[in-house]
Amino acid sequence: MSRVGKYPVSVPAGVTVALAGRTLTAKGKLGELSLDLTDAVDVEITGNEVKVSPRGEDRRSRTLWGTTRSLVQGMVQGVSTGFSKSMEITGTGYKAAVQGSELVLNLGYSHEIRYPVPAGIKITTERPTAIKVEGLDKQKVGQVAAEIRAYRGPEPYKGKGVKYDNEVILRKEGKKK
Repeated sequence: MSRVGKYPVSVPAGVTVALAGRTLTAKGKLGELSLDLTDAVDVEITGNEVKVSPRGEDRRSRTLWGTTRSLVQGMVQGVSTGFSKSMEITGTGYKAAVQGSELVLNLGYSHEIRYPVPAGIKITTERPTAIKVEGLDKQKVGQVAAEIRAYRGPEPYKGKGVKYDNEVILRKEGKKK
């Protein structure tokens, strides 16, 4: 039995969830998201709750039960409050700025890195060493943050690079004489 899937998803006020065929749609104050459901699960909308149940007792149905419930929870939370990831840049001369629809990063390379901001994502830099990625889709926000971090991940000796706000970098001791 799925520990995640058995709990219903509560729909907050201001969010409407509709099921048309095998497509679940959630609309809220921030926008609209849709999810194509697999044939392994059933979704039932009652009042302000969405319940997900497996269609059969086979392994595929049971594994997709909790996954689908988590995706529905992410949709509902995304259209009501949204998702965000904060990142910190550490290093001498390392900085970030938003110019139009591009994020310009100076990360110690001989050139600046221009990252085009995808549709549905908002990137802000309140100071040159802080980046905030916001959006409706949890997967897209995480993917964009991971792509930005991949340009210069944090290194363990001086801690230079791009890291998440809540990430702890285990530091190593340098050379000894």
